[in-house]
Amino acid sequence: MSSIDKGFSEKRDFIRMKISAPLSAKLSHDEGVIEGLCRDLSGGGMQVETKTQIPAGTDLVVEISSDHGHNPTLHAKAKVARCSSDGDSGYVLGLEIIEIIK
Repeated sequence: MSSIDKGFSEKRDFIRMKISAPLSAKLSHDEGVIEGLCRDLSGGGMQVETKTQIPAGTDLVVEISSDHGHNPTLHAKAKVARCSSDGDSGYVLGLEIIEIIK
């Protein structure tokens, strides 16, 4: 079935899973680590809440872990696709997963 034949909510290549998991992201160009919360996750990307504004195009290495101690932790190289204010002095990032790190 092509994406034209799918309903609007089904046009993505991957289903989004709603999660609420702690995330840490290391910027590739410096040693700083940014903490945040992963809101949703799919095979191609994720939506993240953070207090730090990160410009689109920035490369990151992210780690998502479970509050419940489940393993394995997700490690991935990602790129910021978009960054917008959430209205509460924080930001919502759209991250594209570039590579899963084992």
